[in-house]
Amino acid sequence: MSHLTEHYRLLLGLDTAWEVSEVSLSLEEKRVEISLRHRGGRVTCPECGTECSIADHAPERTWRHLDTMQFETRLLARAPRANCQTCGVKTIEVPWAGKHSRFTLLFEAFAIQVIQACGNVKSAAALIRLDWDSVHRIMERAVERGLERRELESLDYLGIDEKSFRRGHSYVTLLVDLTGSRVLEVVEERTEEAADELWRVLSEAQKEQVEAVATDMWPAFVNSIGTNAEQAEVVHDRFHVSKHLNEAVDQVRRQEHKALRKAGDQRLTGSKQLWLFNPENLSEDRWIEFEALKDQELKTSRAWAIKEQFRWLWEYRYAGNARKFFARWYGWATRSRLKPILQVAKMLKRHLENILSYFRHRITNAMSEGFNSRIQSIKSQARGFRAFENFRTRILFYCGKLDLLPEKVTH
Repeated sequence: MSHLTEHYRLLLGLDTAWEVSEVSLSLEEKRVEISLRHRGGRVTCPECGTECSIADHAPERTWRHLDTMQFETRLLARAPRANCQTCGVKTIEVPWAGKHSRFTLLFEAFAIQVIQACGNVKSAAALIRLDWDSVHRIMERAVERGLERRELESLDYLGIDEKSFRRGHSYVTLLVDLTGSRVLEVVEERTEEAADELWRVLSEAQKEQVEAVATDMWPAFVNSIGTNAEQAEVVHDRFHVSKHLNEAVDQVRRQEHKALRKAGDQRLTGSKQLWLFNPENLSEDRWIEFEALKDQELKTSRAWAIKEQFRWLWEYRYAGNARKFFARWYGWATRSRLKPILQVAKMLKRHLENILSYFRHRITNAMSEGFNSRIQSIKSQARGFRAFENFRTRILFYCGKLDLLPEKVTH
């Protein structure tokens, strides 16, 4: 038995202050329990770091450890309590686990890697045989330590974008590091106050380093950028501009389809995606169908052509040339007699300076849109979130590029 206990002490990487007092094996429960005992002597106060005598021992606690030959393994110990003259009686930190954790550092590290690999909590929980709450607490601690370690240097380009949260008009707002491809913070709602809250993760010096922020035309976001990083240029995201134009084309299509159906004309039936998809992404059969449709004398065809023509604006190298192109395009759009197109054209003209700032910085929220599919997957797998904090934890865990693993891991 002495050889066995010493064997486990070495495997656990314990120093001479701790010893393995007993190893119990239960074949029926498929469990190994390793009892640990402090050898005595002086200990360090967890509050001030002073070397102290031992006052007494805390009640016995249990920690889940990595499995031994597929048997669930637990560590049991009574941690000494330091008799500190300054801080009072304090329970010392054990070397194999974090404060208040029910798992060893090695187990937490393994669990984090499993959760990352699985991509969802349910599958990970099944693999490591834990309930949802336990897995969630491991993720919370991982995100907390990741945020404490995170470095926020060289934040030249940021993005602010919104994502749906619950059903209805419920949103969260994200602050994204476009250079580092990571989500920096998530807040509830999409108000100006919510956007201001995002900026609190940055120091004043870090805010001053920001050159430009990609965002949509939502006034709350634009105002917040002006308040918190007044030197930063606002870059209206080209994908949101495209979204507005697509919505205008679809409005024209719906209006025209309604009028044509009354006359018994079904040409536009089932054609919605043809007008909204990038032509390069259509199958050959759908392209042939669309080519015949777009060449007809339809209001929708004109709206689509105006929308497609705008795509050339992004091909220019300089803002001056792009401005001239916009003037020509705007003239065509306003003469089209298509009300949805006219409304979008006027909106784009009001925001033209922030659209043309793209040519100085060449940033978009495409990365944020990429996160959107990952976030949607997180929502779907969780079947929604009742609590915003749980949603935030998931987003930062999977999209924050945080250093999540425990710093000191026992062998």
